[in-house]
Amino acid sequence: MLVIPAIDLRGGRCVQLTQGRLEKEYVCSNDPVFTAKLWQAEGAKRLHVVDLDGAFSGVIQHSSIVRDMVDTVQIPIELGGGIRTLESIEQALEIGVDRVILSTMVIYNRKLLDKAIGKYREHIVVAIDAMDGKVAVDGWRNVTTLSAVSLAQEMQKAGVQEIIFTDVRCDGLMTGPNIRSITNLVSKITIPVTVSGGICSLRHVEQIHELEPDGVVGAIIGKALYTGDIALSDAIRVASVALQYTQKQNVSKQEVKKHTKKKTT
Repeated sequence: MLVIPAIDLRGGRCVQLTQGRLEKEYVCSNDPVFTAKLWQAEGAKRLHVVDLDGAFSGVIQHSSIVRDMVDTVQIPIELGGGIRTLESIEQALEIGVDRVILSTMVIYNRKLLDKAIGKYREHIVVAIDAMDGKVAVDGWRNVTTLSAVSLAQEMQKAGVQEIIFTDVRCDGLMTGPNIRSITNLVSKITIPVTVSGGICSLRHVEQIHELEPDGVVGAIIGKALYTGDIALSDAIRVASVALQYTQKQNVSKQEVKKHTKKKTT
């Protein structure tokens, strides 16, 4: 399971918001590019970058900073925030990011999603942000009547190859992830899921990693890395120990998942 540092961009700085609220901003760094280099040096294999200004405006705002990140680090970067047209997808990929994260667009324009998947399938990831089980969009300012589970199932049918799931109620609160909602989601789909929101201790990393046989492939950590509650190297170590065990047994994740489901039925 990958442990993925989050770099959220607002006003040219690296920040963290609590439950996506602008008035609850925690400034992590004034130099996002240096931050990217730091996480790479500490062992990160991927970076999760969100253009918060883009998420609220609907248009990518930090393309130059993201380009500098791509040019500076050697690990892949995934980018979300303000990517709502085919042109903005292409813009992000031209910057050099490895994966583009779609969220609001998949609610408002399914035909465009189909085009994006048809053209850039391996570079497309869908983020599902849930507020009390319902999908939140437009920078989490609006909550739809669509359930997160239903959307995840629709995305699987549409050909999406991975989902990033965030429980908005947990995000930035440092109270722990919503294991129940994560477990419920992964039990309803078979495509890989990366989770985020509320992870603030190594025990939380362990809890999420216990869901790897069910399809959880990554954990995105934000605020806890910047406050020092979690050291990235420790989180990576916790995740890699169990991963080595799975590899040692020479059993694929899908085989483990299939076996687990048979045991519990």
